[in-house]
Amino acid sequence: MRVVVVDDEALMRSGLEMILGSAPGIEVLGACEGPAALRTVTRHRPDVVLLDIRMPGLDGLAVLAQLSALPDPPVVAMLTAFASDEYVHTAMHQGAAGYLLKDTDPDQLVREVRALAAGGRPLSPAVTPVVIEGYLAHGAGTRGAAREVAALSPRERQVLALLGQGLTNARIAQRLHLAPSTVKDHLSALMGKLRCGNRVQAAVVAERAGLLHHTSAGP
Repeated sequence: MRVVVVDDEALMRSGLEMILGSAPGIEVLGACEGPAALRTVTRHRPDVVLLDIRMPGLDGLAVLAQLSALPDPPVVAMLTAFASDEYVHTAMHQGAAGYLLKDTDPDQLVREVRALAAGGRPLSPAVTPVVIEGYLAHGAGTRGAAREVAALSPRERQVLALLGQGLTNARIAQRLHLAPSTVKDHLSALMGKLRCGNRVQAAVVAERAGLLHHTSAGP
């Protein structure tokens, strides 16, 4: 898995190179500032780009637009300290595959990068509600959500509700006293039943069905 890091802070670039480069199967091909991003990505053709938003010279949203216009664009996720509604909505609308915050645990960051390369759309828990609200504001009505959720098992509904709150698989497992692999199986099953292609869509169903206000950790 080939990765390029785009950030204006040299210390952050070095830290990300160290964290990701030490993970098996991940190679950091380059790390650069915004103005050099297009040239670096075109040269190295990475699988995944981690991109900061606020950068002098050329900010992350402008870089995202450049990369999205490439004939064979890489998967791009924002990795930033800023979680404002405007940044999140604009980045996701422009094609960002994920939105992560810089306070993400290093081990979790490695998992999220692997998820990106596998087609996932990881979101930091702090920005998940913002993305859900955007889907709700621009998506279809709530009709049918409760009926769809009713087809889930009680445990699947609990997992869906916690997913909707922005919890990671590991935290869902802790909350429900389950093995992480069991949570993964429940997520796979419920997303298939709900015909959801990613966690954000599943979280929107949870919101529309009213699950986020009735979460319980019981069996």
